[in-house]
Amino acid sequence: MISERSAPAGAELAGGAAFAPAPASAARRGASSPAPATTRRDLRRASLRALSVAACVGLWQWASMTRADLGVVTFLNVPAPTDVLAAARELFASPKLWQHLGNSVFRVLAGFAAAGATGVVLGLLIGRSRLAEDTLLPPLEILRPIPGVAWLPLAILMFPSAELSMIFITYMGALFPILIATIHGVGALDPRLIASSRSLGARPLRLFLEVVLPGALPSIVTGMSIGMGTSWFCLVTAEMIGGQYGIGYFTWESYNLQRYPDIVLGMLLIGLLGMLSSALVLRAGAWLTPWQEPQEKGR
Repeated sequence: MISERSAPAGAELAGGAAFAPAPASAARRGASSPAPATTRRDLRRASLRALSVAACVGLWQWASMTRADLGVVTFLNVPAPTDVLAAARELFASPKLWQHLGNSVFRVLAGFAAAGATGVVLGLLIGRSRLAEDTLLPPLEILRPIPGVAWLPLAILMFPSAELSMIFITYMGALFPILIATIHGVGALDPRLIASSRSLGARPLRLFLEVVLPGALPSIVTGMSIGMGTSWFCLVTAEMIGGQYGIGYFTWESYNLQRYPDIVLGMLLIGLLGMLSSALVLRAGAWLTPWQEPQEKGR
């Protein structure tokens, strides 16, 4: 029989935790066991999402084939998914596809990068400075509701080339979501965290880089994800200015030439590229904010 004296000296201080290694190993075994359950849950969710998309495509195919007329909405002239698939095969076999994609991706990324830098810097200044809020925020709030298409004539007048005008339109689309999210992220910081950092001797630059910026980073990432989507949203407007290549230009040209399957194809390509690029922004944000635990959602 093992006597109480044979237990380690730290057992009394730990409140009987002399046998803590056994529960720890059990915890390790328990932590590894849910992996198959998590995999099955992820597969179920992926299957459900795929079925959701398939159901939407199926309804679209049925409505187009039967020329459904729902009163307010009619599918009399809407191309079916099979027609769009045929148009996609033709476009993917064309050498112009990569020229369209390359031009559009460059314009969106250039506008988004400029909007990200401007929006984050201005948002941090406005969020931390009352003077910056009083001087910078009012004109920005006046410009914020203006849609991208309204900037079209002014962009043509302001910039010497059509390329810069198109980048400017995508820039304006991404700027305000990033700006507003950054301002709210800075404003949501706990004042006690700022006060504690100052009491520990943090200087303004270090306080800004190590407390304010990391604290606002989750909101900034959310704003950037939304801004990336709105950049693609403004792409058709941007590429209406001119040029011969781009997914937005392809969509607009298809409308002018009444190539209805190509219109839908261009819309789907913009949506797909916007979804993928926004997902990449969120993935990069998760890598930059490892302390941000995703919350488990209920069923």
